[in-house]
Amino acid sequence: MAIIPDLAPALPEIFLACASMALLMIGVFRGDGSLRLVSWLTVAAFIVTGFLLLQGPDGRNVTFNGMFVADSFGTFAKLLILIASSLAVILSVNYLEKERVARFEYPVLIALATLGMLAMVSANDLISLYVGLELQSLALYVIASFKRDVAKSTEAGLKYFVLGALSSGVLLYGCLLYFSYCRICEISSNSNPNSRISF
Repeated sequence: MAIIPDLAPALPEIFLACASMALLMIGVFRGDGSLRLVSWLTVAAFIVTGFLLLQGPDGRNVTFNGMFVADSFGTFAKLLILIASSLAVILSVNYLEKERVARFEYPVLIALATLGMLAMVSANDLISLYVGLELQSLALYVIASFKRDVAKSTEAGLKYFVLGALSSGVLLYGCLLYFSYCRICEISSNSNPNSRISF
């Protein structure tokens, strides 16, 4: 019988993931001219995510079989990320309209990149850390080349993609060395007393 993990520590991330998909659907059905609506809804989603963070369980909580950890320092870091992402969305609206690239995908990509950052903060396993990193990076690849009609923007996105692919390969190689030595993928030894290395 499958054991359902405790979803309370990861409720802010779950909400932001569902909100990102909902924002994408709103932008698709509203079409052109929905940048401001989707942007403000994205900021509202960030605010709700921050509220869920503050209302989360107290202390250090580990769930998803030790792959996800929520604590007070993680909450502080996540709040900083949400504030920075909200400011990035708000400050970018006028710029996107001025540059005639006012497409609703921009705030949705910011939301997905923010979700990846939040996942990285709470990662207690090399696999969850890598998934969060890739979710953040894939969204930022598109943002770097968002002005697709400009050669410099396309070049920036391509260079970022090549650099990110190389960095991901190096990271995966380091994870392989860590796993081959410790025989586990957990980063912290608090949840597994048999681990040999803790960061």
